[in-house]
Amino acid sequence: MSETQATTAIIWFRNDLRLSDNAALLKACQHQNVVPIYVFDENAARKLGAAKRLWLHFALKELILNLRAMGTELILRAGDEKTVLINVIEQCNAKAVYWNRRYEPDAIATDKELKSTLKNQNITVESFSGHLLHEPTQLTTKSGTPFRVFTPFWKTLDSTIEVQAPYPAPTSIPQVPNELDSLNLAELKLLPTNPDWSGGILDRFTPGESAAYTILDAYLQNDVANYKEQRDFPALDATSKLSPYLTFGEISPRQIWHASENVSGAQPFRRQLAWRDFSYHLLFHNPGLEEVNFNNAFDGFQWDKNDELLQIWQKGQTGYPIVDAGMRELWQTGYMHNRVRMIVASFLTKHLLIDWREGEKWFWDTLVDADPANNTAGWQWVAGSGADASPYYRIFNPIIQGKKFDEDGEYVKTYLPELKDLDAKYIHAPWETPDDVLKSISLELGKDYPKPIIDHSFARNRALQVYDQMKQAA
Repeated sequence: MSETQATTAIIWFRNDLRLSDNAALLKACQHQNVVPIYVFDENAARKLGAAKRLWLHFALKELILNLRAMGTELILRAGDEKTVLINVIEQCNAKAVYWNRRYEPDAIATDKELKSTLKNQNITVESFSGHLLHEPTQLTTKSGTPFRVFTPFWKTLDSTIEVQAPYPAPTSIPQVPNELDSLNLAELKLLPTNPDWSGGILDRFTPGESAAYTILDAYLQNDVANYKEQRDFPALDATSKLSPYLTFGEISPRQIWHASENVSGAQPFRRQLAWRDFSYHLLFHNPGLEEVNFNNAFDGFQWDKNDELLQIWQKGQTGYPIVDAGMRELWQTGYMHNRVRMIVASFLTKHLLIDWREGEKWFWDTLVDADPANNTAGWQWVAGSGADASPYYRIFNPIIQGKKFDEDGEYVKTYLPELKDLDAKYIHAPWETPDDVLKSISLELGKDYPKPIIDHSFARNRALQVYDQMKQAA
């Protein structure tokens, strides 16, 4: 650490709500006075979904406590980021501002404009890497172009990029008493009311930096060796569930990468961190990806705008148990197993022919780990319009998927209690259950649980016809 500068510096927290591995925070601590600030911009280009707002409340709550333990306070403000930050700089006479980089196109534009404005006012501004394993400009194909396919991207990253070792947390945060106003956390109004639906999420997760480290340690010690073989089975607790912590930066990908470096069997798990980087690589080089087809041939695809079917899917009432269980898990807990995410996304885009953007919007609002890059890349991958995408003609059969990955129906019965007494051989196709069996367990299809809203074979053939029409028109 360099010699202390007798000036005030601002550390602007964004998607890095942690003290450890925070290069911007460490840099700010080289000043005599550090002002930590978080700005909640309700009018951002894309507003946070309801589930992420809930998560943000508790992530900020722990950050406030962690900073307070170091003798300083997090300044909370609401409003336009640029306006608020300039106002705080003037109030505390700050001479420097530090932040860790964001990679969404609108955030990049905000940061560039702000950096230029502040430098013109002779304010020191410096940004740091902390949200990804690598900077999106670091990796290119041999021809110098951005990657479009994941496997060569992964091989290049794994063989050529030396991931920065995590930085330690500061031992202290310098503070000179100031009179800066701050909102109370409750004033940000991030929590749901009337009704308060937060219980299912908070029963499953504990947001915050300390919980993230606890989860990582336990996962690497006990479960990561089985990740490759068990990750596709939703009834098993085989995945780390660190994704929401990565979204708000309560833990960094570098911390996970280095902690898992010499752990037996961890390479498939680490590969998923690279997929996250790949998603940001795509977003960085293709602004507007959350709205625009990566493969523009899909601009002519004939989606069916059907709000009734969309709502049936959202509520988990399609009549296909593995689909409905996933959608209800999402609604109840703010999370969904990754294999099931692919199944429900395929059902929406290929069985119902509903635009992938509608599904992406629903995930954005309901997932605690809704990520601007991962969410979009995942939906476009399943729909067939994305980079390195699953071919459109690969249409998941929800019955086969259920039998393969939830053979005994344990996952389905967890979220569809109305099917709890149904034998495993019928659980993924309840309509095939003999009438006398249904009667013996007091289950009436169409009343207690819906009949399928569409026949699988019909839906598959229709989707392929629409896909062929798109290809012929292209």
